[in-house]
Amino acid sequence: MDKRQFCKISMLSLGALVFPKKGLALEYYPTTPDKKWAILYGTWCGSARDASLWISEGMAGVANVFDVRENPDLSGYENIVIGGAIRMAKVSGELEKYIADHKNDLKGKIRGLFTVSGNMMQPVTPAQKAQLIDNYLAKLCEVSNVPSATFLGRVTLSLMDKEAAQMMSSMKDYDNLKRPECMAFGKQVFEAAK
Repeated sequence: MDKRQFCKISMLSLGALVFPKKGLALEYYPTTPDKKWAILYGTWCGSARDASLWISEGMAGVANVFDVRENPDLSGYENIVIGGAIRMAKVSGELEKYIADHKNDLKGKIRGLFTVSGNMMQPVTPAQKAQLIDNYLAKLCEVSNVPSATFLGRVTLSLMDKEAAQMMSSMKDYDNLKRPECMAFGKQVFEAAK
């Protein structure tokens, strides 16, 4: 490197250090609020994962999204949304176990609940939502009066375990999970917690 090139690089580096903060492009990306947010989900085929990402997107992207199989430490989070894919009217065993094992870390922090259900491609009725959320997931989490939603999901037979794929072999793949619905729920949860 010649002397002239070295001087140019040095000047540019110094200029970057003294550049005013307001001029930085990253200033305009969403920032995490004072209170930390997390979304915890359990899934079999990925629909609850996608719903969780879209819920976070509806919250301006401030929530970190965790698969329950990672066994995340959520003790540092102040606001938590919990949800999962439904099979045989229940979320995954891993999610049930995580909720039971971490009741103290979750207590007083749960701001929303959601489920994702294929529901045989039929619209979710208020009675089904009450069964899946109020009478099941809310009781597992020991919460009430938090925003909740049940989203229609999808079936991708090639992503299912052998037993579930055999049980549903008469069905064809379908996808009824709607990004705008998940984002609207994320916005609702975020606004309700303010």
